[in-house]
Amino acid sequence: MNPLRIGSRGSPLALWQANWVQARLRELAPDRAVEIEIIKTSGDKFLDAPLARVGGKGLFVKEIEDALLERRIDLAVHSLKDVPAELPPGLMLTAYPEREDPRDAMVVPEGASPSLEALARGARMGTTSLRRQSQLLAKRPDLEIVPLRGNVGTRLDKLARGEVDAIMLAHAGLRRLGLGERAGYVFGVDELVPAVGQGVLAIETRSDDDATRAVVERLDVPASRAAVTAERAFLLTLEAGCLVPVGGYATLEGERLRLRGIIASPDGGLLIRREASGPIS
Repeated sequence: MNPLRIGSRGSPLALWQANWVQARLRELAPDRAVEIEIIKTSGDKFLDAPLARVGGKGLFVKEIEDALLERRIDLAVHSLKDVPAELPPGLMLTAYPEREDPRDAMVVPEGASPSLEALARGARMGTTSLRRQSQLLAKRPDLEIVPLRGNVGTRLDKLARGEVDAIMLAHAGLRRLGLGERAGYVFGVDELVPAVGQGVLAIETRSDDDATRAVVERLDVPASRAAVTAERAFLLTLEAGCLVPVGGYATLEGERLRLRGIIASPDGGLLIRREASGPIS
């Protein structure tokens, strides 16, 4: 029987995620070999420009999706927040495992006070996310936003070298890499509304690959699916990519779903916050 081939980016976090899925699939299909193929994406190549300028977050998935469509791999593992709201024809998101912490974390140098209020006036905040930028500037308009790309380790190194005074990262990524203690402050979901899909892995397959789907869908968690389906519908309805600061976060409360959303101007001068709730169905 042919092995199941997982496509993944090569960053430490992406490989952690791919290895986690590999281990789960080996448990579910012990008769199948499961291999990981590292695929370099455009998002990994164009590290000197803001994502919004070079094509958006879809650059982290395009080459992997091409490999999936060309049948060079059987499934892809993504951070869901990197996956555009619309998928290429022939592909589907087959499983959303249990969500990690969706919140944003601020990391400061060792020994520094871990709070937004304690940062000096005009402090340099490292982030490339317009969503984070707008919500931070709404609270601290004096901050200097410094574009900061690269993997988690690269960003932590820039902080250690003093290139910035603080950086923003997904708490989920820090936790998955065993670096949760580096989070100086973790923002509540009402303080900084998370990105759509933040903390969730997305496992993508071909729509016509019934055999792979039958295995992968066993990793799907209904609560994760319900929440991110609402979040991604919100993003799709707004027709917002990474050029617009948008946040969306859904939670399940019994049989009801609650969705928080924000849309803002990049400078934080305008920030619209709304929420809605209704039956999960």
